[in-house]
Amino acid sequence: MIQKMKKLLEILIPGIPVALILGTMIFYDSCANTSTPPTGGPKDTIPPVITELYPLPGAVNVATNKTQLKLTFNEYVTVKDMKSLFLSPPMEKAPKFKLKGKSVVVYFEDDLDSNKTYTLDVTNAIADNNEGNMFPGYTLVFSTGERIDSMVVTGVVQDCNTLNPIKGATVMLYKDHADSAVFLHRPDAAVKTDDWGFFCIRNIQDTVYRLYAIIDENNNNIYEPETEKIAFIDTLIQPLTKVNDTLPELQKYDMKDTVCCLARNTEYELNVFREKPTKQLIVNKERVGERTAYITFMAPYAQIDSIWIKGVPANRLITQFNLQQDSLEIWVNDPKPQPDTLYLNVNYMKTDTLGMLNSFTEEIKLPKPKKLAAKTPKKDIKKEDTLAVFTVDAKPENIEQYGFVVEFKYPLVSDAFDSLSFKSINPRQQEEQMKYSVEKDSLNLRKYIIKPTDKFQPGYEYILKMPHRKFRDINGFYNDSLEVKVSLPKDDKLSTMMLNMNNVGNKYIVDLLDEKKSKTLRSYIIDKDQTLIFPYLKAGKYSIRITEDVNKNGLVDTGNVLEKRQPEKVLFYKLENGESLIDIPEMTELEQNIDLAEMFR
Repeated sequence: MIQKMKKLLEILIPGIPVALILGTMIFYDSCANTSTPPTGGPKDTIPPVITELYPLPGAVNVATNKTQLKLTFNEYVTVKDMKSLFLSPPMEKAPKFKLKGKSVVVYFEDDLDSNKTYTLDVTNAIADNNEGNMFPGYTLVFSTGERIDSMVVTGVVQDCNTLNPIKGATVMLYKDHADSAVFLHRPDAAVKTDDWGFFCIRNIQDTVYRLYAIIDENNNNIYEPETEKIAFIDTLIQPLTKVNDTLPELQKYDMKDTVCCLARNTEYELNVFREKPTKQLIVNKERVGERTAYITFMAPYAQIDSIWIKGVPANRLITQFNLQQDSLEIWVNDPKPQPDTLYLNVNYMKTDTLGMLNSFTEEIKLPKPKKLAAKTPKKDIKKEDTLAVFTVDAKPENIEQYGFVVEFKYPLVSDAFDSLSFKSINPRQQEEQMKYSVEKDSLNLRKYIIKPTDKFQPGYEYILKMPHRKFRDINGFYNDSLEVKVSLPKDDKLSTMMLNMNNVGNKYIVDLLDEKKSKTLRSYIIDKDQTLIFPYLKAGKYSIRITEDVNKNGLVDTGNVLEKRQPEKVLFYKLENGESLIDIPEMTELEQNIDLAEMFR
């Protein structure tokens, strides 16, 4: 097959070194079977083929001014995605294109730099006119100097929390080693990641670089922390591999060919994260109810000295920060009608024009929401509008960990948790009143956790009853009664997974995720050797995500480029066969031993 391809290229493209062309074109028979059986009669499934190139692959001393690149095909084509025409090193003004017959002409608005090797990647950019068959890919290499740079850097870009590959990230190399380089100017070489997060920056100088990857939202090849994500290698790197015709990393593989795509060499692993903003100011304020308002800060851990509302005594304000301390919820603890506009004053540490934190008092006007501004006719008033609204969450699969979770819509001013009715019904239908504990959530003053003193029993039914008019919120409203029943499945109907966490030695966050790794089903924070039990699991596939909580704050903390601080390390527990998904069948008790010292070494 290779010999036939060589003879064909010699006929179609006389004078062009065949090895240079073969090194950048796809060979469908080399890794994947891409043929598709025809349906409904013959159909064109063959992608376009290059018949002519300008400049020639590997050309040197290419003119820097008024340069145009031309790719001619064996049929009429169209450019499907202009962003996929990617030039390295990037220019301030991205290249543009014109269609001329069977050719794609790429032209530049500015002059090219002298004595520099350029690469134009047209992967996933061009398709034929008739059937939309995509041109598999090609990288045209040329130089405005006397030689072609010859080094290669490869790697993979992935999300720091899920470890899923990121498609279309811009990977960049800088010869400028200053920490500010990625914020200020375009890189010396760059490339886009493919569907598998893989990148190959080719034909670069043999020198020392800094390596970054960004999610370039505005395609300007400069990192903008307010809106973009970033990854970096915190040491200088130097390419170790030279370009050659047989280098597998240079092949343009069919993205459906999992085996070949995963077999490619990756020298570096970049974990993308979003930096926490450092500039502190109030970015959002909203009154969401007659007595409720929110203010949101740009950066976490806002420092508030004092907060008050004109005309409201200080002891009538209830405030609550979220865990990151970048969002503050405010309630007026007064059942009487509030004015149409509340004047909120916040004295906090705000970032000034010089980037320094200084004490500042900001007055915020909070008009009543439009839906409340107009009087509601009595006939339209719902029952819940005159009650202390609350919800009770109790799921069989996580009730042992969380119990019955009671959350009120507004903070309470009086409660009577000792008036609850908590009973169990065993499989023989015998009832028993249960002793219980009530724990107030440390982060949400409207949330309470109720658990029996004794252990939950499989096969039992648990009933929690909230009596009428025992709880009063800041609006002066009382609760309605509510009864919640939870039936715990018997052990023989579902499965249980036990994780023996060994050699802990640090603080870790352990999450049980679904098969897609998109939903956290249960979560534990551990700092010592122990066994974590996950009962009542349905048959299916699960994954275990473990985060090393370096600063021991119970959060998954992000990184910082200027501080050269990576996001907290996240790993997925893998079985002996290397698979990160754990297949749990029905009626199974599965036990796994996890050595955290070995896992995070």
